[in-house]
Amino acid sequence: MMKNTNYTIHKHCHHNAWDNSLEPVLSVDPGESVNFEVHDASGGQLSPKSIAADIPKLDLSKLNPLTGPVYVKGAQPGDTLEVEIENFGTQSWGWTAILPEFGLLQEEFSEPYLKTWDLKNQQTAEFADGIEIPIRPFPGTIGTALPEPGEHDVIPPRKNGGNMDIRHLTKGTKLFLPVWVEGALFSVGDTHAAQGDGEVCGSAIEAPMEIQLRFKLHKGKTIQEPQFITPGPLTPGLDEKGYYVTTGYGEDLMSAAKNSVRYMIEHLEKTYGLTPQEAYALSSIAVDLKISEIVDVPHYLISAYLPQSIFK
Repeated sequence: MMKNTNYTIHKHCHHNAWDNSLEPVLSVDPGESVNFEVHDASGGQLSPKSIAADIPKLDLSKLNPLTGPVYVKGAQPGDTLEVEIENFGTQSWGWTAILPEFGLLQEEFSEPYLKTWDLKNQQTAEFADGIEIPIRPFPGTIGTALPEPGEHDVIPPRKNGGNMDIRHLTKGTKLFLPVWVEGALFSVGDTHAAQGDGEVCGSAIEAPMEIQLRFKLHKGKTIQEPQFITPGPLTPGLDEKGYYVTTGYGEDLMSAAKNSVRYMIEHLEKTYGLTPQEAYALSSIAVDLKISEIVDVPHYLISAYLPQSIFK
């Protein structure tokens, strides 16, 4: 259930670029909370009835729409905006896709893939028979306006936040964002129902939903990039049955990450009978990439952690 708030921003109030010349759709005082309606990452181009053949037809300029911006009264450049994630509304459906020319292993996965999800259970979602993914909603894209003029693509992460895809920005998290322009001009979008650290195929469980956020202002406190405080354990419900881990070596972090994911895909194919595309998609929504070795330059090691608890 969403908490009471005097403000709701509907999803038709959205934009597809960071731009500090945009007019705010709402002004709030520090201490107030706002309920945001958020589009799925396709911007409404996909539906529960969509199929893989619809993926190449996507208008990429409409991806990751952001609800906002919100003007926070008193916010000035050099301040820090605290955003507390208070709650999420119920989710009904979502999607995970492999898009051509996108993702960690894009050279090896050139054909489109799409899985649509039933999220009505609110606790878990079925990937395949015997594979259940815990639902842990969070916003993939969240931030303040950039100081540089003009439009800036919402797809990458930036110093203002942006498309960070940090799956630990769950309920109870306090996110600290640098304020670069008057009023901060805060926006949020790209909500996910679940994701692994790395989002390796390029998508999570992308889902439209509501998110309620409370704003607080730290005057004169300056940070250069986002920071956050989590409310408790990072992986509740996942650690109890342990992990299957594949490691990947490389002479740069990207090569090491690719190798660890390739080996995980092989494991999922051989052990659980998944197709390569299914194994790649499952790695994106359930597998966590971790830097295990970075000091022995130029020799790096990335580990891919697969929670055993998702297999029933």
